[in-house]
Amino acid sequence: MKTTGFNYRHLYFFWVVAKEGGVTRAAERLGLAVQTISTQLALLEKELGKSLLQPQGRRLVPTEAGRLALGYADQIFLLGEQMQEALADTDAEKMRLTVGISDSLPKLMAYRMLDATRSLDKPVKLVCLEDEFESLLADLALHKLDLVLTDRAVPAGASLRVSSHLWGESAMKLFGIPALAEQYRENFPHSLHGAPFLLPARNNALRGRIDEWMVQQGVRPDVVGEFEDNAMLNAFGRKGLGLFFASASLAADIEEQFGAVLVGDASSLREQFYVISNERKIMHPALDVILAAIQASPKIHKET
Repeated sequence: MKTTGFNYRHLYFFWVVAKEGGVTRAAERLGLAVQTISTQLALLEKELGKSLLQPQGRRLVPTEAGRLALGYADQIFLLGEQMQEALADTDAEKMRLTVGISDSLPKLMAYRMLDATRSLDKPVKLVCLEDEFESLLADLALHKLDLVLTDRAVPAGASLRVSSHLWGESAMKLFGIPALAEQYRENFPHSLHGAPFLLPARNNALRGRIDEWMVQQGVRPDVVGEFEDNAMLNAFGRKGLGLFFASASLAADIEEQFGAVLVGDASSLREQFYVISNERKIMHPALDVILAAIQASPKIHKET
């Protein structure tokens, strides 16, 4: 594939060498002669008028210009892979939607947030990837993801070209296995002083609100566990290690799936849910449907 003054085949060889850290390893990966790889690299650097790689110990690493070129190459070849996958899904008459789900987001809520996609005329093939909030934003900005579901908005002043859309919010309730619930339900919330608690990690958007709520209630719990992953927190709660908060909108599911019962309402404590999209010129049809559902029913997801 060639355009005036630039050859994408040469760029591909550079990309592989940069990933492998050397010409020899790149040649082994591609099944080509070392001389062939070296020639392609030299042609690319001649076309661009820049040196792209430099030795660092036994490895080749990108120069400043090389790092810039590598960033573009990542996007170019990733989009090529996504195109092939999308075309394969087209043959299967399905629309591919790659979703990043923050590890702090309740998984039951993620299902609800994606439910609007079922209204599309074409079946959707979901590819769901879970990771930390910051990593998901980076992947979204690089177009590795179509959207991100999370419990926080993008920080103000962030340089990434992404947008936050508030999907909804919910009051919180406190749950625990029946034995714990019976022990701490009476005289709630004052009964919680010294009670065993499972809480989100301190980098979680909800954790600061929980700590503030505890101060307002005048209680100091015994924090027996902190978790970045919401599903793991619920799993430990299911085993009775401590009390845990969950969205009021998920109360029935929490009781059914985790065998936990209500200890008390914390209606002033609220959790928010966001859909984050990147600024593409052509928006994914599934994202269109999700955002349209938010605009059509701005209050439907605000549960108490």
